[in-house]
Amino acid sequence: QLQLVESGGGLVQPGGSLRLSCAASGGTLASYAIGWFRRAPEKEREGVSCISGSGSSTVYADSVKGRFTISRDNAKNTVYLQMNSLKPEDTALYYCAARLLWAPGSCLFPGYPSWGQGTQVTVSS
Repeated sequence: QLQLVESGGGLVQPGGSLRLSCAASGGTLASYAIGWFRRAPEKEREGVSCISGSGSSTVYADSVKGRFTISRDNAKNTVYLQMNSLKPEDTALYYCAARLLWAPGSCLFPGYPSWGQGTQVTVSS
């Protein structure tokens, strides 16, 4: 089963940027669609963005559209989430998840068999 490890989180001021990475092992990443999710304290898990196995298709939540960019480097078995113009409301634990099915209409919903442990993003002055 694919194993995922997130990194790149941290503390950043409002308006700043971070790039999260999701490194995969135990499988060929190009076969998997990847989703990024986040969970803020006392809130439900929220789908942020997702990308097809080839990287040719992407989906974004309205809350991050225009600020976040998802990409992947299958040769490095890594998916990235570039986050710009960060806001305090982006503070959350960010997870990546993998599944074989690419379905853009549902990729922002949980329903992935493989999940990482998460990386914390805190946006605060």
